[in-house]
Amino acid sequence: MTTATTHAGTAARTCDRETSVIRSLLGYGVIAGPVYVGVSLTEALTRDGFDLSRHAWSLLANGDLGWIHIANFVLAGAMTIAFAAGLRRAHGRGWAPRLLGAYGLSLLAAGAFRADPAQGFPRGVPTGEVSWHGIAHLASGGVGFACLVAACFVLARRFARRGRAAWAWSSRATGTLFAAGFLAVASGAGAAWANLAFTGAVVLGWAWISALAVHAYRNA
Repeated sequence: MTTATTHAGTAARTCDRETSVIRSLLGYGVIAGPVYVGVSLTEALTRDGFDLSRHAWSLLANGDLGWIHIANFVLAGAMTIAFAAGLRRAHGRGWAPRLLGAYGLSLLAAGAFRADPAQGFPRGVPTGEVSWHGIAHLASGGVGFACLVAACFVLARRFARRGRAAWAWSSRATGTLFAAGFLAVASGAGAAWANLAFTGAVVLGWAWISALAVHAYRNA
């Protein structure tokens, strides 16, 4: 075996290991959304007193079973950060991996700082009081959502430059609708339409992340 052949074999194995690591990281982006949405919907449909038309999913972090949603936040955040790291290794430095990583960090913060009870959930718990951890939860959510919207438009521009019109359009649409859903719940004063619009925006955002992860995985 020649030296050139040996070097080629070593390079190939190194490349294979790197590709395997990248695909493993990107794979977390595929499952992060389904896990978060699936757990949240299961909680929403089974927790006593929770109303999907009135209550934001963040409120599920309260009560005796609140630890489930806190763990859901932390797990989704960790998987999103792993996905961002994989995206960076696959496509190089840029704003998109940073913004998605910041979104993952905001999910970790949302798990660390519990939302205040509101609109009668959990039952029997006084609502209307504002705590420091409730403010921190809202702040982390606002920063994270802004980062996700920005990531949508950053990647839309990248896809447009590469002639990926469908991806560019869908990324812009996701960013626009997510921003609209967030503004709706922020200004809707607890209205059912605003809460449902925001819930739909959250599901859409996670669907976009999963689709993006699948796309990146296939092209790794």
